[in-house]
Amino acid sequence: MQSDQGADLYTLYYAPDNASLVIRVVLEEIGAAYNTWLVDRTAREQESEAYRKLNPAGLIPVCIIDGEPVFETAAIALTLADRHGQLAPAPQSSDRPAFLKWLFFLSNTLHPDLRQLFYPQKFIDPDPATLSMHARKTRNRLEAHFGILEALYSGFDHPFLLGAEPTIFDIYAGLCLRWPQLYPAGSPPAFVPADYPVLSRMLQALEVRPSFKRAFEAEGIPAPFLSEARPCDGSLGSPV
Repeated sequence: MQSDQGADLYTLYYAPDNASLVIRVVLEEIGAAYNTWLVDRTAREQESEAYRKLNPAGLIPVCIIDGEPVFETAAIALTLADRHGQLAPAPQSSDRPAFLKWLFFLSNTLHPDLRQLFYPQKFIDPDPATLSMHARKTRNRLEAHFGILEALYSGFDHPFLLGAEPTIFDIYAGLCLRWPQLYPAGSPPAFVPADYPVLSRMLQALEVRPSFKRAFEAEGIPAPFLSEARPCDGSLGSPV
């Protein structure tokens, strides 16, 4: 829910269909009051001096929590989950170590390789031969990561990591499986849900949740949101 009032009022700095969408879904799941601030990627606002005061790395998202800017997607999501006692095992739970292991697999392994695929010019020289080799190797790594997740979800008979209800890990994973269906624009998708039937079922279980409907519609993204990803409508600017 987006609101101007509430005991737990947050401000989410976002761009459409960016990592900030993970945090928007989390906020919707926990029912927190929050405001949003659109970061204009077309104008490279995320690289501005004002934005870098919030996140010196110049990356989206940032979430203002208790008046302080928090950045890094997993850090924001985990802070909100622990603060509200939802979407994550409690720190003392026996499920916590495995949960953190997989959460940081997303933030430290899968998500960085997605950035390598989407923004190669940030990492390598832009000559065509180098770009082609880089894309091939990155796609190979991503295919291995997707296989790891398929095997993980194949290991239990419930739809999400810890049972019938999602955690921030499942939400984050769902978005990490959406983006390579669409980006980089004009390239073959790096992730095809039909090739991963267990992950496809997980995505279908996520995308019908009211939190996803509210969050995705707020950013101009039509259904189905994850299992057959469609791009945002562009009304809020460029996602890349």
